[in-house]
Amino acid sequence: MPTMTGNAEQVIIKRPPSYADAQLFFLETKKFRELMMMYNCAIREVRTKLEVLNDELSMTQKRNPIESISTRIKEPRSIVQKLIRKGSEVTIESVQREIKDVAGVRVICMFMDDIYKIADMLQRQDDVTVISVKDYIKNPKSSGYRSYHMIIEIPVFFSDRKEQMMVEIQIRTIAMDFWASLEHEMKYKQQIPNEEQVSVQLRQCSYDIADVERRMLEIRNSLPEDEEYY
Repeated sequence: MPTMTGNAEQVIIKRPPSYADAQLFFLETKKFRELMMMYNCAIREVRTKLEVLNDELSMTQKRNPIESISTRIKEPRSIVQKLIRKGSEVTIESVQREIKDVAGVRVICMFMDDIYKIADMLQRQDDVTVISVKDYIKNPKSSGYRSYHMIIEIPVFFSDRKEQMMVEIQIRTIAMDFWASLEHEMKYKQQIPNEEQVSVQLRQCSYDIADVERRMLEIRNSLPEDEEYY
């Protein structure tokens, strides 16, 4: 984890009067902006690793297993809310110590087996340390959500130092991302009068999509290796 030095901005908000006040505290704090810059740099390092793997596999396997890569930095408001939920003080140090998903990378693959191949290739790189893994493909959430989550730590080199930075990587297929996007839109963007029924239907849709994905993978695997099915 990065080690920010100096005492000039060791401001602590134990009970911020509002999320907005705590968010403003972060936005106006130079150390917070510097920390977000460092997380952005970590994201670029991870993205480059993934793009290199994808380019290599396009040559060795004659296809690109990664369909797309998107990134995000957690918003100050979300950071504050998470710290308060954890019962932590709202400080720069708490962000570094308590929140492991400030920097996020989402990788969309074509097939389920691509997910594990990409994850394995990343884990075997000697500058990548795996902090935690949550496999929601083998063990889906009760909602039906499926994805592969990794928290990794990588070195980022700056002008005068090297910092170990944590990044959350979510790897999922196109179909998993389709389900997750629609589930989020329907369940979290509005009030649902029959929420229980909708949850059951969404969970069944997830099962159906998983079954289709397995069948698509079987079809792909049945094709001759030199068949251009993509």
